[in-house]
Amino acid sequence: MNIEEIKEKLKTDEYNFLREDKNLGGNIILLTLGGSHAYGMDKEGSDLDVRGIALNPKEDVLLGTDFEQIVNADTDTTIYSFNKMIQLLTSNNPNTVEILGCNPMHYFYLSDIGRELLDNRKIFLSKICIHTFGGYASSQLRRMENKAARLVGQTQNEAYILKSINNAKYDFKNRYYPYDDSRINLYIDKAVQEGYDSEIFMDVCLEHYPLRDWTGMWNEMKAIVSSYNKIGKRNEKAISHDKLGKHMAHLIRLYMMCIDILEKEEIITYRTEEHELLMSIRNGEYLDENRQPTSAFYDLLDEYEKRFDNAKKNTSLPDLPDYKRINEFKMYVNERIVKCEV
Repeated sequence: MNIEEIKEKLKTDEYNFLREDKNLGGNIILLTLGGSHAYGMDKEGSDLDVRGIALNPKEDVLLGTDFEQIVNADTDTTIYSFNKMIQLLTSNNPNTVEILGCNPMHYFYLSDIGRELLDNRKIFLSKICIHTFGGYASSQLRRMENKAARLVGQTQNEAYILKSINNAKYDFKNRYYPYDDSRINLYIDKAVQEGYDSEIFMDVCLEHYPLRDWTGMWNEMKAIVSSYNKIGKRNEKAISHDKLGKHMAHLIRLYMMCIDILEKEEIITYRTEEHELLMSIRNGEYLDENRQPTSAFYDLLDEYEKRFDNAKKNTSLPDLPDYKRINEFKMYVNERIVKCEV
């Protein structure tokens, strides 16, 4: 489906909710694509995902309420409220950061405030993206892999598990009772369990720590380990429907996007330069006769992981987003809403 066809489709009755919903309509400031179309990785029959942002109504601003997002499952459309979007962008959420880096031709509607948001996109970028994009990449890797047909060795798989846990741990301090990082040390060493070459060990020294918070962290780490030890229903479906290549391509794309953010401080969602490589991965050229990832794919993945590690060590991004400018922009927009200037 080309751009003109998509534009015409958005005018159909199927998308009337964009014009008729009380929180949308004239409140929409940005309308664009998500998913494979946004990345330039779509194929014939690819789902059409629509993403957008709408200003909070005046009463929401004055009462401190928020509709957060409107989701239309039938059309795979998600429209975020402005205030919710600011929150997600500040946390460097990959699914929303990408909305600010689409192909200019893919912005089907962009108001003046929508343009100002795009112009100010760099104020949201920070080293937090290392952990959010890294976490998403680890999640994508878990979708892709399974123990029954894994080409990487057990030692490398253990490293993937540890990396996933460390990405998850980064957010623990925001959700659990604080602790000194040195009090929970995870590392890989020679295995003591039969059948393992190496395994993850832990040194934990917590005093007077809330049991429920420790249980929460422990359950999250346990879930990550378990996810590497079995094929979930979603993975089985992906394999049976030849979608493994899609997961592999999106894994590499995540690294590409985050490397750009770290090295160039740019959000590049539409991958023009790497289109041929990404489509070859998606089309199964890195799958063997058993429809499993080849060693060449793991070599490619290793290359991007090394580039990612180098980029995060040398990035000039700040540790945290520019909260002052973010709050000023949010207040500026909401003040205009209250004054009925938009």
